Amino acid sequence: MTTAFVLGGGGVLGAVEVGMVRALFERGVSPDLVLGTSVGALNGAMVARDPTIGVVDRLTELWRGASESGHEVYGDRALRSVRRAVSTGTHLYSSAPIKKRLVEELGDITFEELPVRFQVCAASIERAAEHWFDSGPVVDAVVASAAVPGLLPPAKVGDEHYLDGGIVNSIPVGRAVQLGATRIFVLQVGRMDRPLTVPRRPWEVARVSFEIARRHRFNREMAELPDDVVAHVLPARGTSARDDSLFGTRDFSSVEQRIEATYDASVDYLDGLTDLP
Repeated sequence: MTTAFVLGGGGVLGAVEVGMVRALFERGVSPDLVLGTSVGALNGAMVARDPTIGVVDRLTELWRGASESGHEVYGDRALRSVRRAVSTGTHLYSSAPIKKRLVEELGDITFEELPVRFQVCAASIERAAEHWFDSGPVVDAVVASAAVPGLLPPAKVGDEHYLDGGIVNSIPVGRAVQLGATRIFVLQVGRMDRPLTVPRRPWEVARVSFEIARRHRFNREMAELPDDVVAHVLPARGTSARDDSLFGTRDFSSVEQRIEATYDASVDYLDGLTDLP
């Protein structure tokens, strides 16, 4: 049996994945393969480097630090963000702070040095294609995968530029199957559970369109799972439609509550399964 952890995107909501990771490790479930998109790539990189219960403390500390000084994640106050948006025409924040934080955690480790196989999804601009990083520096790949359009600039790796992997594959269940996973644990942030409504404002149109596209792909891949593959979608708690707004991307105020609530829900879910160690 090959067990995969698939960690989806979701910005600040990615904190809930920490609760899921804790519940899994406490119940003796460890990954043979880790796949991550966007903030799921960040969490996934930490898990792939330390695939033990010990990683939970590091992840919790990382997210706690973000909740205590949320502006450091993007590194800018409101006025500077507006100035950057005007001057660049493409993004509000610098990617330097998040890269600095990742380097502090991961250093210059490469995919080849990780104890668990790890891959990161990003969207290639030049090729207009889904791209999977599986070699070279991990930090560069994670920054590319988390380059949210409009918030952060495209990330250059080699000769190409990349945007957030959620554009092309937000929750890469199908990729896990392609790589040989037979048991998949899906760590998602809860957006899939919320009903969509007709957009009423110009800025809501893009969000709703994106949600339709990524939910369609996820649901299709789940429906097409081979008979010999089992996928468990872990429950997220403590999220709401407010988190999908522009202001929600910087609201780290309830990070720890979300982690704990999701941990409790994941424990209940996992305790009801029969295929755990």
